[in-house]
Amino acid sequence: MHMTKQRPSSMLPAQTRDKQLQGVTFESVLEKRRLDQALNAKEFAVCAGVSYSTARGWFRLPGFPCFRGVIFWQDFVQWRTSQNGLKERAAAPHSSAEVASAHHLPARAARILLEA
Repeated sequence: MHMTKQRPSSMLPAQTRDKQLQGVTFESVLEKRRLDQALNAKEFAVCAGVSYSTARGWFRLPGFPCFRGVIFWQDFVQWRTSQNGLKERAAAPHSSAEVASAHHLPARAARILLEA
């Protein structure tokens, strides 16, 4: 009987170990990110390479740029950049930053409202 060697669970990607993320494919999440579509907490966890419980914890943080249970990847990147004290990118020409602060929305959500 030949047995195959399996990797320890600590070496497996988070989405393989986390039962909550088993139905979410990395390819589908990357496609949504490429198309600049909103990601739910499970999709975000797969894209960020964190566990579902970690993603849910971040979604609950004050100031985290999620809106009604979804997040746009670029809003997360901007939030992470500001959390690390790095230089933020300039605001969009149509001042979505002003709309975002007035409505307490993440930048991408504010741009969608401006374009509507």
